[in-house]
Amino acid sequence: MQLKFDFNNMMDAYIGEQGIAEAEIAAVSELSKDAYSYFEKNRGTGWMGWSELPYCQAEEVADIICTAADIRAHYKNFVVLGIGGSALGPMAVYNALCHLRNNELDEDKRSVKFYVEDNVDPERMQSLLDVIDVKETMFNVITKSGATSETMSQYLIITDILKKKCGKDWAKHIIATTSESKGNLIKLAKSEGFKTYFIPDGVGGRFSELCPVGLLPAAVLGIDIVGMLRGAANMDKACNSSDPFKNPALMAATLSYIAMEQKGKNISVMMPYADSLKLMADWYCQLWGESLGKATDFDGKLVHKGQTPVKALGVTDQHSQVQLYTEGPFDKVITIIGVEHFRKDVEIAKGAEEFADVNFLCGHTMGELINTERRATEYALTRSKHMNRTILLDAVNAESIGELMMFFQLETAYCGKMLNIDAFNQPGVEEGKNATYAMFDRHGYEAKKAELEAAPKKNDRYIIG
Repeated sequence: MQLKFDFNNMMDAYIGEQGIAEAEIAAVSELSKDAYSYFEKNRGTGWMGWSELPYCQAEEVADIICTAADIRAHYKNFVVLGIGGSALGPMAVYNALCHLRNNELDEDKRSVKFYVEDNVDPERMQSLLDVIDVKETMFNVITKSGATSETMSQYLIITDILKKKCGKDWAKHIIATTSESKGNLIKLAKSEGFKTYFIPDGVGGRFSELCPVGLLPAAVLGIDIVGMLRGAANMDKACNSSDPFKNPALMAATLSYIAMEQKGKNISVMMPYADSLKLMADWYCQLWGESLGKATDFDGKLVHKGQTPVKALGVTDQHSQVQLYTEGPFDKVITIIGVEHFRKDVEIAKGAEEFADVNFLCGHTMGELINTERRATEYALTRSKHMNRTILLDAVNAESIGELMMFFQLETAYCGKMLNIDAFNQPGVEEGKNATYAMFDRHGYEAKKAELEAAPKKNDRYIIG
């Protein structure tokens, strides 16, 4: 594997009473083993269909690669219309594996310009239309149900423009990624003749990057999607043990469980030390927060479980957040992601010989500097007895990104079972959706509308300005 999981600084030998003793890991060993057994027994079934994605998509992957080549040959822009996992995964992989300024490169140095429209801010939509020609653009509409308000509003706006500007060929500019068996988008795809890819029934949005949701955008960008799946399979196989000391994702989940349940660590900070991994923290925040933030457990008991995910970026946030992390409350686990070998490095030029506090940098590289600062932050956190762990990638490439994403997905699944909650539903999200439908007077939501109207009215005393 290209990924190493270093949890030394989670342990009491390194951070004292704020840390975890090996005896505490042993004390929850039955929970760990049960979580592993539960996952293995149910993998590939229900909402655990994502676990088999590295192994079961050969035909789809071949078709995606051919389609991606055709898109690159005929279109200048590729736009994803989606939200949640349908947007965060493609954005994270694009940021990780493409040139960091891809859209600004000359045309002969990039594949296509790539955009992800993951919000319904009207200014954002207009700004997209200001910089693309829809006649040179392929739009990938991603929604399993075809009823996601944000995505379908974008679909309606874009298809109206396409019909006006492209005439009878407008449908050639749409690829639908949706459910094969149900929902509005599959019906539209069949009636309009859209090229279509399917989201497996057992794959939820936040676990969908390794299915066509993420594989098509990645392939269009020239990313090695076979390598991504191979990396995910490597991680899955490396986690083939019920012993946390032989299963990195299970150890991560076990430590996270103890940190939450026994140590009062209710915040999880994800801090990559590489700009290429910046959006991986955004993707993680949805995965961890939406999966583990649950009001009730499997027994129907009100428990309000979860750990708040926070994103940070090294070294940028050493100058904004690390002061809090090193001297603030002991309520966090900080995960540092490091990269041993950057794809490019830049030497720091000689100069400023008269200033010793500047000149010491000369002759070193930016890669040395960022990794030295990463290790220094790890030391500072450990010295101040704040719980931290490090995930180290040998390099950022398709395989290591596949490994990293599968690692976090497995950790999430294991930890959910240890917490005795359903890591795969999202009732809190559905409540907000239902309230939106009611406010727009959608048929079938009359009771919710009445509930909203019966809610206490706001007190003007508590509104200033």
